[in-house]
Amino acid sequence: RGVNIGELLDWVLGIVRGGGPVLFFAAEALLPALGAPLVAFNLVAGEAFGVQMTMPGVVLAAMASIALNLALTYWLARRALRPFLTKLVARYGYAVPRATAANALTVSLVVRLTPGPPFFLQSYLLGLAEVPFRLYMIVSWLAVMPWTIAFIVLGKAAREGNFVRSEEHTSELQSRVDISYA
Repeated sequence: RGVNIGELLDWVLGIVRGGGPVLFFAAEALLPALGAPLVAFNLVAGEAFGVQMTMPGVVLAAMASIALNLALTYWLARRALRPFLTKLVARYGYAVPRATAANALTVSLVVRLTPGPPFFLQSYLLGLAEVPFRLYMIVSWLAVMPWTIAFIVLGKAAREGNFVRSEEHTSELQSRVDISYA
């Protein structure tokens, strides 16, 4: 007997909707600081709350949650967990990096735009590096905004069955934008 993915998704969405948007977006603000992936929240958010809050409302709530998460992880890295994180980094043979006024923007952009490291690790690294808070918030929020919007819309579209790739759709797209493969 196999697992019915549609029924499983309906069950998960029922739980998420039952908790309501306040609990959901509060969890999105807190849990990524512990390593929960933002993409999991964003893929579910549009389908779970799009009707209740509208899609722009869901995007705004997600971006507000992410801003709170960014402030939290920065504070944890700069203050509350700094001694622990510094010892942890040293234990693995690394030194705690330190951004200067001259390179803080470059460091922030490289950390946020390099694919691979999870979002929460990037946040802790930038906090440990002592990137100025305002710069950290602006760069981090702007870097994650396009992905957040994309995953919220993608999650809703995929659940509605609007995420289809076929030769017919590819051919139609190619004719509309005049793409040719030589």
